[in-house]
Amino acid sequence: MTIEILEPHGFCAGVKNALQKARALVTCHPQPSAAPVYCLHELVHNELVVADLKSRGLKFVESLSDVPEGSTVLFSAHGVSPSVRAEAAARKLKVVDATCPFVARVHQAASEFASRGLQVVVIGHPDHAEVKGITGEVPDPIVINDSSYTSLETAKRPLGVVSQTTMNADDVAAVVERLRQTFVVESTAEVCRATKERQDAVKAFDGDALLVLGSAQSSNTKRLCEVAHCRTFRAGTMADLRDIDFSGIGRLGVTSGASTPEEFFSQAVDWLRTQEDT
Repeated sequence: MTIEILEPHGFCAGVKNALQKARALVTCHPQPSAAPVYCLHELVHNELVVADLKSRGLKFVESLSDVPEGSTVLFSAHGVSPSVRAEAAARKLKVVDATCPFVARVHQAASEFASRGLQVVVIGHPDHAEVKGITGEVPDPIVINDSSYTSLETAKRPLGVVSQTTMNADDVAAVVERLRQTFVVESTAEVCRATKERQDAVKAFDGDALLVLGSAQSSNTKRLCEVAHCRTFRAGTMADLRDIDFSGIGRLGVTSGASTPEEFFSQAVDWLRTQEDT
């Protein structure tokens, strides 16, 4: 078995920025501390990153009600709704915002569409943190994916369409085109550049199998698995990797999600090199 590393892979700029802010906070608030730093939801969807930040003293919560008044709270790279920001201000929390700039632009686009009276449609997964933040920007948003259009049956106004940034780029384009067949559509819907570049590299790979390193909870990691044209494996930890049977594979491509640490990627590739030509 030979190994081919796909480029680009690993942390995108948004994840790097979020992680830099998180590490700076815990460095400034060494543990044990009378005033710990909190993070609302997972900073990024990767168990290795979260475990590392926990070890440095960052406390993860799912609700601002779990953050003591006046404490420091970090907003994750996925962004939050205006109501969350208002709650943080009301409780006098010191906010450090790690929202990805591309996600922030989607929030702005959705808000502008709504201000002009358009029906805002979000292409994405309704339970994803990023989508929850976007939909919180506008009244009566509609969330769809590539297979659910029933919620649009009563839509009369022109549509303003945006997208979760980590979707399948081809699926987003197809959904927008399908909407244009029925509705008047204004769209800024697209995945972020890092997502598209990684998906394009995977689609161009023509080997026997692909290994995607990243968390099962990571949307961009799952999309990489979906767009491959060959047999695909995913591993989020070294234990996951060692459980995979690579027998019969001649050429293995290796990539990773945009929230996967380079340290894990390097460790995984080093182990895979020991399997080459075996």
